[in-house]
Amino acid sequence: MHQYYVYILASKIRGTLYIGITNDLQRRVYEHKTGIKKGFTQKYGVSQLVYFEFFQAVNEAIGREKNLKKWKRDWKIKLIEEKNKWRLGLARDWYDDILVD
Repeated sequence: MHQYYVYILASKIRGTLYIGITNDLQRRVYEHKTGIKKGFTQKYGVSQLVYFEFFQAVNEAIGREKNLKKWKRDWKIKLIEEKNKWRLGLARDWYDDILVD
């Protein structure tokens, strides 16, 4: 069985947002947090996992990611706050070897 995640990262509360897709959420968030992958999230300090959805079909995950990227910022924030009211870093307890949010 395959698994895919569409996820949203934030730099801080009401900060910069990033939407991505992966088949290994824990690994991908670790890459964002440690800056292993250079790019947007490293440049803007976007590393707090604030939202994610799970899919079994990659085409559904890709479609959802594309759809979310078209949304207005306020809609994205509302989606996050509906599932994660306090906008906590959902991955804050995943890693012992790095400083986490």
